[in-house]
Amino acid sequence: MTATAQHGHDVLAIGRSGVDLYPLQTGVGLEDVETFGKFLGGSAANVTVAAARLGRRSALISGVGADPFGTFVRRELDALGVDNTYVRTYEDYPTPVTFCEIFPPDNFPLYFYRRPSAPDLQLRAEDLDANAIRAARLYWSTVTGLSEEPSRSAHFAAWEARGRAPQTVLDLDYRPMFWTSAASATEQVQRALQHVTVAVGNREECEIAVGETNPHRAADALLDLGVELAIVKQGPRGVLGKTKHSSVTVPPNEVDVVNGLGAGDAFGGSLCHGLLAGWPLEKTLRYANAAGAIVASRLECSTAMPTAAEVAELAEKTAEEAVNV
Repeated sequence: MTATAQHGHDVLAIGRSGVDLYPLQTGVGLEDVETFGKFLGGSAANVTVAAARLGRRSALISGVGADPFGTFVRRELDALGVDNTYVRTYEDYPTPVTFCEIFPPDNFPLYFYRRPSAPDLQLRAEDLDANAIRAARLYWSTVTGLSEEPSRSAHFAAWEARGRAPQTVLDLDYRPMFWTSAASATEQVQRALQHVTVAVGNREECEIAVGETNPHRAADALLDLGVELAIVKQGPRGVLGKTKHSSVTVPPNEVDVVNGLGAGDAFGGSLCHGLLAGWPLEKTLRYANAAGAIVASRLECSTAMPTAAEVAELAEKTAEEAVNV
């Protein structure tokens, strides 16, 4: 066990990692793109990077292939301040590659190359460091890890080890291409919600989780399943955060969108930061919104994650403008 694991990471996430190949020309299809940029990718990886950029001790549980892209993932995690101790190598599966097309302001098709499976879905219960999972101040999982075995069983084993400790977060990050059906996703998500204290997702993801797209009804349904904090992202209508005793809605930030794909992960990293800091829910969500907006105004995801000063500047500016309206 590492010294950090013994004392607990601030943020320990489990899930996707890989390589993002993003076009350096926007407004054209992949068939016409001539040059690409290579970046660290994967939702869980991006969340750990976002939290590290905000000063948190972050680590990732994931898998990569025994290939140059796997080396790149490990190297980039380390360079961006994330402990890669728990990233395992699986020789039978190549490191995933993801392409996107960029049609601002709101069309960013994704093309995942993760077949027949991905290394991050090969994690087994015996691959996990249960002590590190228990010791983490905040433990972050995503729904994608429930889409296949053996990863699904590993996720539930990790939650059993954690014992539903505070700051056990499930990102409802639903990607239909990873599932055999929406119904199977709903079944697994509802099982998972019994083990976590915080759930975060957009309206479409909430529909998969609890059959509701109305933000307040979706949040109430998540709370009824046992979570202590439900967060529903509403796009241009802002973000709703709800507990059994309070409800907060914060407005969106106005930015010129370049690539919206990393916004949710930046939101997640900042959410982790605010929860760990013990901020009021309104401030936590306002800052998370600002972090997401900043990354949406940039091309890449992982290396675009903002600093604490950048997030604070936009979040406080937005709050001031709201007061002056």
